[in-house]
Amino acid sequence: MAGYIFTLNNIDSLNKIIEDGIYSTNLNIPKNNTWKPHHEGTLADYLSMTEGDNVYFFIKRKIYGIGKLITIAGDCKLLNFPKADIPIVNDYKNLQDKMILNSSEENLKNRFICTFIGAPAFFKEGIDMDDVLESNPNAFKMLRVLWKLSFIKIDDIENKALFDMILKSNEKYINNHLFHFNFSSNMHNRVKQLYNEEYTLNSKNTLILAAQNNEIKHEMAIEAGLIDYIKKNSSGIFGRWDYLSHQVVASPFKPVDYMDKMDVFGYRFIEGYKSTISKYLVVEIKKDVANVDVVNQVMKYVDWVNREYSYGDYNMIEAFIVAKDFEMEVIELKDSIAKRNFTQGRRPPISHEWSNLRLIKYSYNIDSQQLEFEEVI
Repeated sequence: MAGYIFTLNNIDSLNKIIEDGIYSTNLNIPKNNTWKPHHEGTLADYLSMTEGDNVYFFIKRKIYGIGKLITIAGDCKLLNFPKADIPIVNDYKNLQDKMILNSSEENLKNRFICTFIGAPAFFKEGIDMDDVLESNPNAFKMLRVLWKLSFIKIDDIENKALFDMILKSNEKYINNHLFHFNFSSNMHNRVKQLYNEEYTLNSKNTLILAAQNNEIKHEMAIEAGLIDYIKKNSSGIFGRWDYLSHQVVASPFKPVDYMDKMDVFGYRFIEGYKSTISKYLVVEIKKDVANVDVVNQVMKYVDWVNREYSYGDYNMIEAFIVAKDFEMEVIELKDSIAKRNFTQGRRPPISHEWSNLRLIKYSYNIDSQQLEFEEVI
């Protein structure tokens, strides 16, 4: 399973969040009452959450864990109050009774929430970041770029390495509750009492706000809408993917601000075998018209995934460019630019050709208020 590492400022916040079993990012509402790309990116992070994903917390060089996302009512991620995904400044007194997190007016900044429990427990003994990284250096990719973010998502391999390190370090405390953070069911019970469809978290209102006729003004909003679409449409144009994330590092380690990042990355397991990856997903998104440079860009990511994840087997990679439209040159040259020749096996070696890049047009349907996709053949 995947994992999430949430960053906090102090141990008091950690105590409160674990006691409640609810995490929420603080989001300041822009003065013009429209979401900015980083707000849309946060929504995309929440939309990618799946029940069973592990939960950890990072404070002042130390990582605390272990928990997992669970569904209390509806889903493991929800709105903190009805229409919380619309960026308006609300009146706290009028809304307080409908808010899940509602202890003060500051909770109006808590727009999206996720619910979790200890699994097996959140241990009071935190693990230093350096010790974690040294425990399995080859496993950690996203943890190394935890910088200026409220939280990050880690894949199954990275999550297993972090899980193992924390569990081994706290083995003697597994059944000793004196060394666990306390949990109360009060807030989870509140979720059950308040929940109805108005608390459902999806990309609908974000897309409405980012739409201009049948186009979307922000690529980050398309990322959120695309993740939402894929998770709900396993038989859709992109297929089924068990793991989805966005803004995933796709370059050698260097100052974080200069790193290349894939818009959407994912993988799926062989059906029935949750430890064996079948395919990897690479998606590059352009809100306007895509040109040949975009093809070269996505192929750079394909090569990165081949080196770092599929280890020479290009056939494990499915790549997409999602754009409002494509220059004719892209359509004409895709089959010649987006190709890779590779060899598999040794006795005998077998030559293969990879050409699994697909071009997808997006449009925003004003009537259904949803993204629609059409493949360019």
